[in-house]
Amino acid sequence: MKKFLAQLIQSLLIGALFVFTAAAQYKNDSHINLSGIWAFQIDSLDQGIADKWYNLQLKEQIKLPGSMTTNGKGNEITVNTPWTGEILDKSWFTKSEYAKYRQPGNVKIPFWLQPEKYYKGAAWYQKTVNIPGSWKNKSIQLFIERSHWETTVWLDDVQIGMENSLGTAQIFEIGSQLQAGKHRLTIRVDNRIKSFNMGENAHSVSDHTQTNWNGMVGELSLKARSKVFISDVQLYPDIKNKQVLVKVQLNNTTGTPKEVSLSLSAILDKKGAAKGKSLSRKLLLSEKENAIEMVYSMGDDPLLWNEFHPNLYKMQVSLDPQKQGESDRKSISFGMREFKAKGTQFTINGKLTFLRGALDCASFPKTGYPPTDVASWMKIFSTAKAHGLNHIRFHSWCPPEAAFTAADRLGLFLQVESAAWANGGNGASIGDGLPLDKYIYEESEKMVKAYGNHPSFVMMTYGNEPGGKDMVKYLVDFVNYWKAKDSRRMYTTAAGWPQNDVSDYNNMPEPRIQGWGQGLTSIINKEAPRSDYDFAKMISNWKQPTVSHEIGQWCVYPNFREIKKYDGVLKPKNFEIFRDKLQENGLSMLADSFFMASGKLQALCYKADIEAALRTPGFAGFQLLGLNDFPGQGTALVGVLDPFWEPKPYINAAEYRRFCAPVVLLARLPKMIYTNNEELNVPLEIANFSDAPIKEVVSWSVESESGIRLFNGSFKNEAIAMGNAIKLGTIRQSLGAIKKAQRVILKATILNHTNTWDIFVYPKEHSETPKEIMITQALDAKAIETLNQGGKVLLTLKKGSVKPEMGGDIKIGFSTIFWNTAWTKSQPPTTMGILCDPKHPALAEFPTQYHSNWQWWDAMTHSNAIMLSAIGKDIKPIVRVIDDWVTARPLGLVFECNVGKGKLLVSAIDLLTDQDNRPEARQLRYSLEQYMNGAAFKPGHTVDLTKIQQLINE
Repeated sequence: MKKFLAQLIQSLLIGALFVFTAAAQYKNDSHINLSGIWAFQIDSLDQGIADKWYNLQLKEQIKLPGSMTTNGKGNEITVNTPWTGEILDKSWFTKSEYAKYRQPGNVKIPFWLQPEKYYKGAAWYQKTVNIPGSWKNKSIQLFIERSHWETTVWLDDVQIGMENSLGTAQIFEIGSQLQAGKHRLTIRVDNRIKSFNMGENAHSVSDHTQTNWNGMVGELSLKARSKVFISDVQLYPDIKNKQVLVKVQLNNTTGTPKEVSLSLSAILDKKGAAKGKSLSRKLLLSEKENAIEMVYSMGDDPLLWNEFHPNLYKMQVSLDPQKQGESDRKSISFGMREFKAKGTQFTINGKLTFLRGALDCASFPKTGYPPTDVASWMKIFSTAKAHGLNHIRFHSWCPPEAAFTAADRLGLFLQVESAAWANGGNGASIGDGLPLDKYIYEESEKMVKAYGNHPSFVMMTYGNEPGGKDMVKYLVDFVNYWKAKDSRRMYTTAAGWPQNDVSDYNNMPEPRIQGWGQGLTSIINKEAPRSDYDFAKMISNWKQPTVSHEIGQWCVYPNFREIKKYDGVLKPKNFEIFRDKLQENGLSMLADSFFMASGKLQALCYKADIEAALRTPGFAGFQLLGLNDFPGQGTALVGVLDPFWEPKPYINAAEYRRFCAPVVLLARLPKMIYTNNEELNVPLEIANFSDAPIKEVVSWSVESESGIRLFNGSFKNEAIAMGNAIKLGTIRQSLGAIKKAQRVILKATILNHTNTWDIFVYPKEHSETPKEIMITQALDAKAIETLNQGGKVLLTLKKGSVKPEMGGDIKIGFSTIFWNTAWTKSQPPTTMGILCDPKHPALAEFPTQYHSNWQWWDAMTHSNAIMLSAIGKDIKPIVRVIDDWVTARPLGLVFECNVGKGKLLVSAIDLLTDQDNRPEARQLRYSLEQYMNGAAFKPGHTVDLTKIQQLINE
């Protein structure tokens, strides 16, 4: 009886809720807002359709817009959670070190951000709606801005239809026969990959980034339209002829021909702007959809849209009946622009431009789904522009309308993709006759119809990195189809590959300083530091523009202070695992230092990557894998911004814009390390992709770390045209006046644009090694005897002489980690640069900051790391190596200790081999020798000789 009463009360409350929410629906003459409380029920057994749940009253409640997760619905996270996303490194499921994170109540995963709840399957949403009498004979439409993602709708007991677009609003035509009064609206949402498989890693659906959420977000509404209405408007600007081709689709659902008047008028989207002339045409509409074309003149001097002047217009389209009846109106935002190729580069309105881009991979930690409001996107895109970017690629997904609106206002170029990453794995391929092939065409059609008028929408692909035995033919056909159908943007086969002559542009991964799988053979890890190379030869095989695909991917150590920012539905349990590991290894006090030092190296790597692209003549642009962190695929901390698009403290937007901006000064340095008997011989260039040529003097200087100007000069140029690889002059400067080893800063300035490069100058000659210091590459009998007699020994180990278990198997290199070790199967390097105290007396003659800079390239390529835990837990190295955050081992390059009666300084850097050609090694050795010869050399810890001996291969 108690159970019956409880159920009765619950039913009455839900019924009352339905009546209340129906009454509370915001409505005007043509719109009912469906936001608010809905009834809800999970259908984990997939029985709702068979049992006709659309005829039942659902038992729970949920708030929309929102997802199940934002409403606390779903299952607890367990080891058996059925994730949508590939997990390459499965050690979390098997290794004992992760056992505590697999326990109920303490489940923590390292693969990506962890949702508070998870559900994959069907769920039902229900609401009572009150149709007003004024809607009689109106054509009614259900509008769901973003549903995730297969959505089936019933009104009362009638199935209205099913939609499954991942990138556009889902619109259901209810018709004009609906009676006034209350009706039950029931919606079933299913977030499983079913007939069409876009790939479990596609950012449109994957738990790697936005999560595979179930729900509906953005605008939820019922709309009423007159029986003769405007169904679509597409605008095709023609800047040459100063006009717009307007294509209008008109629907006549009356059943009889109708006389109407179609009117057009454009107005500049600025307060107080004058309305343009009206253009009208009288029409007799047939009893079906009618396609109308009109050419609208924009006047003598229409304002153009570009990144510097994002001028927008609104086209007012009016449909008025000739006899008594209701009119229909649409207002469409557009820009007068033309985005084209000129040889191997892009132009906007006939002027050369260069794409400085980053990816948006759909990471939204607060909600787990993308925002649909313009303000949120304005924050993201304004941050991108503050860092010098003018381009965003949406990796395997399409954003909501608000993103296009924000990009239009700010002058950003967008590359949008049709929801897929069909890489050939787990049944996801393209071009093999699977349902996805048809879906891609349908999805791209919906995207172009929904967003095609936005001037920011300049590029489109099928999606990311495809696989499939017949993918080339499919993708070539796809490109040809869209090139013939809509010339408002440019098309390529896919992001990544394959390249093909039919594509308007290439989006290829090769032009970069480190590619996937290159490891220690890449430019930045194998070749001595310089900035005089480019990718001209690499792109010379192609006649169309080339945009480099997913460059960078340079990691920074986790910022554990960031954890508190995750106050939404996604939690950084991965960071908690990494923090625990650091603490277990006794290094938690260094967390902030690891973060800052690796961040400085990350910024250096990005500067090298971006400048190489800007130096390349004829290059079209780059796409960073991320300006912000990518939280999935094993945790890829590749951003100088966090996942919230907020800054990290080691580089700010102004510093980033020195090497990433419309105007960037470039130095072709043949090397970064000099001795003072040499001369600087450095060609200066400029990449000018501003809005106009520049006529201004270029000044340069070489300054000390303290800001003292050592040398300076200038170049006077005629007007600097648009483009890159534009030569300004060559700096020729003797370095003989520099007597002391130091870091100096080469600085170049034009107008308010400055760029800088760190170079290092060392004395060519040094004093002899003090005789009381023994320098050796082996801990041989003589070295042991020296220590036993109270002597001083500098042990400088050859690369490869450290035992594997003592650190010799650690893949050390100059750059920081590429992407991460979990997803790349430990692609080297697996370290993240050095950390040291620059004021330590051992480094007094080897100028350094606390982090890696170019002078450490030599050391990192001639060394092995040493596991300090094998020596002693209290050893604090002079130079530390930052390990991968997954293993977080205490690693050193240089440390000191007492052995027996003597003093030992161990350098895991080989400071002797080929030292005549290694000025950094000579200088570091000299600095260590001077330290060992002075009173400051007082090691604080004593280590047994056998501990040292066990480090080294016999």
